[in-house]
Amino acid sequence: MSSEGEKFDTLLHETRRFSPPRAFREQATASSQEIYHKAAANPEEFWAEQARCLQWSNPFTKVLDWEPPHARWFYDGELNAATNTVDRHRQGATKNKAAIIWEAETGERTVLTYDMLGREVDRAAHMLTSLGVGAGDRVTIYLPMVPELVIAMLACAKIGAIHSIVFGGFSAKALAERINDADAHVVITADAGFRRGKVVPLKANTDQALTQCPRVKQVVVVERVGQVEGLTMHQGRDVWWHEMMDQAPATPFAAVPRNAEDVLFTLYTSGTTGKPKGIVHSTAGYLTGANTSCRLVFDLKPDDIYFCTADIGWITGHTYVVYGPLSCGATVVIYEGAPDWPERDRYWEIIERYGVTVFYTAPTSIRTFMKWGPELPSSHRLDSLRLLGTVGEPINPEAWMWYYQVIGQSRCPIVDTWWQTETGAAMISPLPGLTELKPGSAAVPVPGIFTDVVDAKGEPVGPGGGGYLVVTRPWPSMLRTIWGDDPRYRETYWDRFPGVYFTGDGARVDEDGYYWILGRVDDVINVSGHRIGTMEVESALVDDRRVAESAVIGRHHDVKGQAISAFVTLKEGVQGTSELAQDLKVHVAETIGAMARPEEIFFTAELPKTRSGKIMRRLLRDVAEGRALGDTSTLADPAVIESLKQQYEGQD
Repeated sequence: MSSEGEKFDTLLHETRRFSPPRAFREQATASSQEIYHKAAANPEEFWAEQARCLQWSNPFTKVLDWEPPHARWFYDGELNAATNTVDRHRQGATKNKAAIIWEAETGERTVLTYDMLGREVDRAAHMLTSLGVGAGDRVTIYLPMVPELVIAMLACAKIGAIHSIVFGGFSAKALAERINDADAHVVITADAGFRRGKVVPLKANTDQALTQCPRVKQVVVVERVGQVEGLTMHQGRDVWWHEMMDQAPATPFAAVPRNAEDVLFTLYTSGTTGKPKGIVHSTAGYLTGANTSCRLVFDLKPDDIYFCTADIGWITGHTYVVYGPLSCGATVVIYEGAPDWPERDRYWEIIERYGVTVFYTAPTSIRTFMKWGPELPSSHRLDSLRLLGTVGEPINPEAWMWYYQVIGQSRCPIVDTWWQTETGAAMISPLPGLTELKPGSAAVPVPGIFTDVVDAKGEPVGPGGGGYLVVTRPWPSMLRTIWGDDPRYRETYWDRFPGVYFTGDGARVDEDGYYWILGRVDDVINVSGHRIGTMEVESALVDDRRVAESAVIGRHHDVKGQAISAFVTLKEGVQGTSELAQDLKVHVAETIGAMARPEEIFFTAELPKTRSGKIMRRLLRDVAEGRALGDTSTLADPAVIESLKQQYEGQD
């Protein structure tokens, strides 16, 4: 056993609770348990108080109208999202404060103050109106992580248009589906983007998509790469962003007042099968959730330098790169590229260079950092950090401890956040100045959020029990519907337990009321009648200190119904031998039970992941079942899945 492994074992087994440091508690925004009591006693007044932290052009007098499954929050008030994220910070001391620090994968760096960002948003708003875009129109944005992405979305918000951002890793087919579903007539894209030193042909993808989108009238192209081979500008349809911005008036653009319930944006979930769901978020409710969670969960202060590694094409980027931190007047670091380009210490280099104070990333990334070893972060000064966060999936205790010790140097609280595209903002999370932390647990619902764990009949299971995670009361940032398909909204989220929001996730609550998220309830393998959660097996595998990461899927088995296949990434320096595979099978059986023992274990240098860091288990199932691979366009590295396919087929 390594000394590092011994250290983690000792901490995990002897000290399972971590209290916030006194210095953090004393300065925390939420520093008294009274905030929970107030929210529980009068949820509507609690949320009204939070909503008043926003700037309203016409203050609300009504708080909530709830007719399940539809909620209206602050519905007689008016405000504008761009006013709240930019314009209100263009006055006084924050006018010349950095709003965005952008770092390109290629090393370019740009700083936009709040006033500079506001001027760019105004010009972009003038530009969009010159193209005929008005309130309620949909604009599809298909861009890399560049400042123009933020400017475009806030310009849409300023004029009252509805933005629909499509992640830059999606294929032309996926882009076309989303353009057509939103009925967007304007698309904003780039000539290309960079990813690990390679050029991603965004304009070419857009051109291909638009062969299936006859209603698109205008395409605005950001010049990111320049001199892209084969790039075609279609006369009468395509215009350059920089040329249009040069022609736009430099005068202020008056923000269009929006009713609290007007749609701010739609965002399509990347479902594994079937038509993508266009999640609809309102203006005031969503902004309230984003702003409140940044203040309470991330404890954002005016002098914070905040770095969230999510792509803006996902909900985490919407809420915790743009709308949340900018509404709080924070300085946001936006990084264009991958964490290992050109070297594996790029994140730590960025944290050191800008003095990042709050860092938010995914458990999959943390496990990758673990695999690379502690030497890389240890070679950089990370003492500016005061708070860490995780998002995207449950984090196993060993990864939590590594993050706490190596990155946070055992002095930074970790907010392990559970939430969804549909919830808009963090729902279950520690409050860093109040909550004792348990490695691997998302802790408790944030103030104003009411959750439970129920059985198949909708009855609460109580402490120690596992079941379905539900939300029992409406909350401001909840999705309002699915774009153009309200019956699907009802069926997907509300019919399972009438009047209660069904998250689709499994969870258990311990004796202290802490939630332990178990993953999607449909990620269940049925082995000889035993229902085994994939997350449970994955957690058992990464509990072995030689394992950096794992992904578990079920494949067809003639006798058992399903068998467990495990794909395992090992830490650097560890060899994937048949003896190790046997050890891991035994370890899983001893940890969970013989029925959870993997039928086969495949060692792989990488797991197939999207650019946002999520493991694509759907493709692993395709490999295991010998099916043709589904859409691989969102993969960070398509070669990974091809290598796994060859390895899997070679064992037959």
